[in-house]
Amino acid sequence: MTPAIVTLLVLAVVALLFVTEAIPLPATALGGAIALGLLGIIPAKTVWSGLSNSTVVLFAGMFVIGASMFHTGLAQRLGEMVVRKTGKSEVGLMLGTMFIAAGLSSVASNTGMTAALMPVILGICVVSNTPASRQMMPLAFAAGLGGIITLVGTPPNIIASGVLETAGFKPFGFFEFAWIGIPLTIVGILYMVFVGRRLLPKVEISADVEIDLEAAEEATATSADPRKQAITAAILLGVVVVMGLNVEWLPLEMAAVIGAILCIVTGCLTEREAYRGIDWTTIFLFAGMLPIAAAMEKSGAGKLIADLVIGVLGENPSPIFITATLFAISAGLTQFMSNTASTALLAPIGLSIAVGIGASPYAVLMAIAVAASCAFATPVGTPPNTLVLGPGGYRFMDYVKVGTPLVVLCFIVSVIIIPVVWPFFPGK
Repeated sequence: MTPAIVTLLVLAVVALLFVTEAIPLPATALGGAIALGLLGIIPAKTVWSGLSNSTVVLFAGMFVIGASMFHTGLAQRLGEMVVRKTGKSEVGLMLGTMFIAAGLSSVASNTGMTAALMPVILGICVVSNTPASRQMMPLAFAAGLGGIITLVGTPPNIIASGVLETAGFKPFGFFEFAWIGIPLTIVGILYMVFVGRRLLPKVEISADVEIDLEAAEEATATSADPRKQAITAAILLGVVVVMGLNVEWLPLEMAAVIGAILCIVTGCLTEREAYRGIDWTTIFLFAGMLPIAAAMEKSGAGKLIADLVIGVLGENPSPIFITATLFAISAGLTQFMSNTASTALLAPIGLSIAVGIGASPYAVLMAIAVAASCAFATPVGTPPNTLVLGPGGYRFMDYVKVGTPLVVLCFIVSVIIIPVVWPFFPGK
């Protein structure tokens, strides 16, 4: 068999394991990279190249800074301040919840942020006599939308950028995702306030409802020290400003690590808390998929898929049609499997297809990453959805009813905006 066929067979096994999650996702990704190394498709040093990738370091640093926000109580305090300003009416509470959730999720773990804000919102729901089912799903959806706004907001963004860099293209900038992330967040909030709110169930949940999810317990066990909160806020602001300015002598990953170190040396969180704050699943999954992406390019597997797709679509396939199709596939996969895994699976394929038709790959990769964050139609699509399932008293069909229209809206907005911001044929 040719190297391309061997690579595709390994990729097929990886895809199957991603969907079934028969073994942990990081083990699947690393196992696929190791298999390709043992089969001689990529050199042994390439198998582990993902672990030394600067993006992995960037992710780890931001995870630690995010953990400091939760452990010091900064996330909860910000949530309380915003919700207090917007009032306790159902619409006011929803607006406050979604704005603060989206904002915090743009620079911190959307899972940790959801866990940190849940007790705050639940408490206000009890005081205002508002069913928690009217606020929990908006909280989770806003967390998913807010993650799209920056490079570090959600794993799919990092993976798409990493695949570009691995293929020799300039990676996405830190705030580049905001061009599509902010419009989608605004559309999502407006949808929930004017349409989604009417589709939400009214389930009465007692004040002592058990929100026993490890992340929630961990996030609410904070120090609530104003000094540490101020220090964490200053560190976060400094890191985001540096990243936004794109200072040449201070790369993104270095800024993130410096911020993480400052969080520890200033006592905002302990070394153990910092380690626990890192999402190691994301780190190793990303590190394992980069060598697989490199193998697809080196073996010609990516080109083989691209040629096949192009052959089916005709001699001059429409880039917008390809982008829309890959968005739909990515959005479909992410409802039932990890958004990180779906992006890792589709990004190399999308890159190859774009290059195959002579188009810029940026729009295609952006569409795949954004779609992977649109996991609104099931309770298992993303951790925040699962976190609010119990506290909101939701059923599976509640997510389908409220989330599906939002996915469709995101599809429409993305297909309109993405090709404008990232042209398929720049300069023509």
